[in-house]
Amino acid sequence: MSVYSFSAATTAGKEVSLEDYKGKVLVIANTASQCGLTPQYGDLQKLYDRYREQGLEILGFPCNQFGGQEPGSSEEAASFCQLNYGVSFPVFAKIDVNGENAHPLFTYLKEQQPGDGNSDIQWNFTKFLVNRSGEVVARFEPKEAPETMTGAIEQLLK
Repeated sequence: MSVYSFSAATTAGKEVSLEDYKGKVLVIANTASQCGLTPQYGDLQKLYDRYREQGLEILGFPCNQFGGQEPGSSEEAASFCQLNYGVSFPVFAKIDVNGENAHPLFTYLKEQQPGDGNSDIQWNFTKFLVNRSGEVVARFEPKEAPETMTGAIEQLLK
């Protein structure tokens, strides 16, 4: 099993197989547009701009489970990202990342990289790093800036 076993809905409601990203290095993050960490959208976009040509893809998943910080629709979340941070990487439909309604992709990500103690995602902008084979190789907690992933991304892109 790998991340390629999953699919996710776009903001337009179209199911996209993560197999479409086979052979890419992925950063998969739960996001929110009204959070103190929201500027990480801009930092993720900088990583995307720097490494996209070498095979990096970033997948954003808006989530309203933490402090109600993504209250609008999926379309509003994606529009906010594009307008305020110039986000050009894919932003999918809103999902839950914890609990009984958690998206199966995030259940799998948490199983593969449980983090410290409780595997549940603690806040917005938890970032999972996936290698070109679809294996989840690292987890970066919300307060870890996206730039802290640079060395690990570069290693995987080689």
